[in-house]
Amino acid sequence: MATVPEIIPISDLRKDAAAVVKRARSKRQPIVITQRGRATAVMVGVEEYERAEYEREILLLLARGEQEIATGTGSDLHTVLAEVEALLAKSGQ
Repeated sequence: MATVPEIIPISDLRKDAAAVVKRARSKRQPIVITQRGRATAVMVGVEEYERAEYEREILLLLARGEQEIATGTGSDLHTVLAEVEALLAKSGQ
């Protein structure tokens, strides 16, 4: 189950940006920044951002693969495995 993100007004960010950044890194959860009562930005630590981008890239590759299967086009297994190895090397796993 998803947790409710922390929400802070931009004025709190202005007052103590270092503390907000520290919370974003330590909690490993997004912090929603509001301005005039509306969400305007989301702050996350770099590790969480990199993890999310890595997962997004894998999902895009899977979606592309499904589309290629449906249309009868695509790459051979050797090419796909090479792409997977490159992604894993990039992420340090």
